[in-house]
Amino acid sequence: MSSYYQEKIERASRDEMRALQDERIVKQVQHVYKNVAPYREKMKEKGVEPGDIKSIDDLGKLPFTTKDDLRDGYPYGYLAMPLADCVRIQSTSGTTGKRVVAFYTQHDIDLWEDCCARSIVAVGGTKDDVVHVSYGYGLFTGGPGLNGGSHKVGSLTLPMSSGLTERQIQFMTDLGSTILCCTPSYAAMMAETIHAEGLIDDIKLKAGIFGAEAWSEEMRRDIEKNLRIKAYDIYGLTETTGPGVSYECSEQTGMHVNEDHFYPEIIDPDTLELLPEDSKGEIVFTNLTKEAFPLMRYRTRDITRLTRKECSCGRTLVKMAKPMGRSDDMLIIRGVNVFPSQIEAVLLGQGYQANYVIIVDRVNHTDTFEVQVEMPEHIFSDEVRKIEKSEGELLLAMRSVLGISPKVRLVAPRSIPRSEGKAVRVIDKRKI
Repeated sequence: MSSYYQEKIERASRDEMRALQDERIVKQVQHVYKNVAPYREKMKEKGVEPGDIKSIDDLGKLPFTTKDDLRDGYPYGYLAMPLADCVRIQSTSGTTGKRVVAFYTQHDIDLWEDCCARSIVAVGGTKDDVVHVSYGYGLFTGGPGLNGGSHKVGSLTLPMSSGLTERQIQFMTDLGSTILCCTPSYAAMMAETIHAEGLIDDIKLKAGIFGAEAWSEEMRRDIEKNLRIKAYDIYGLTETTGPGVSYECSEQTGMHVNEDHFYPEIIDPDTLELLPEDSKGEIVFTNLTKEAFPLMRYRTRDITRLTRKECSCGRTLVKMAKPMGRSDDMLIIRGVNVFPSQIEAVLLGQGYQANYVIIVDRVNHTDTFEVQVEMPEHIFSDEVRKIEKSEGELLLAMRSVLGISPKVRLVAPRSIPRSEGKAVRVIDKRKI
């Protein structure tokens, strides 16, 4: 069987890909100008009309889109199709607890699943494989994306979702799972359990597709050793569609961008100047084919670089390096986007001062997440039981906003160091 899902696209010449991108950007700009009021207003402010966009070379004339724009437009501001034509939403958290809602037509879902299918085939997946999907389902894009991609390939799909590790391993051994899809930290956890139960010789895994959180090459090698597989990276954002924006191939030296659907640019995050390929900067994506929620020049805040160096797998799609950091203060913890501003909003809403520090670490390949908060004087003088009750109340409030449970620890007043400059709110000890 071919090692490509859509070989004509994945191995297209630069001229062929460029012609396709030129055609699609012209149609897409006309679509958003007609149907998305915020884009229409932004373009008018810049003095740009749809007719000014004749090819990808004209993309720089268009305004950028940010997560703040999407938050301000919640929920329907950036919807480009009648609601009757939309069949699904997916969602991610926003900076103030207000979520970003992405809409999909059936055509959008079909194309998204094609992108995920490319990833599965790139790691050796065929219709004879058993694809074990342990990403979360529901609003999170991981589970639905890889689930649909597996269906497109024709593989037997196990829609396991996350958690219930014992059951995961039972299905993995009984049904002969061959490709595992989940966060790298969950893969590491499953590996520990598999070895503890003496089942390593009973699993048939050959490959893993791991994303949604940052992970190091050292972690990749540990997972590969402990699960006896090849571990591959996948990248995506709910805002642009979900996983499958880019994916690793057998070379494991970067992720091929599905640039027939997502046009990438690298910019200087400070000057917003477009940078040449092979330059390190913030990656920006423009949806070329999405109908319901097409984003123009969306600033991901992820720092990476692009290269067209020839790849041994035969794909000609541009490659992006594993993200090297971010240009904002967002943290990705166990696959969840967390902003310090979200935590600050919870504290102020609960009557605390904004004196806190977030401590993130990685223990046995799993993220730990602690929030230390200074107690008001009246709590500090209370008994331990009341302090624990206050910590529990803060934990529930944070979990409802963040979608993830930190360890909350109330500390003595004035015990968190002050700074004369910008306050240090985050201590990230992870080596990623």
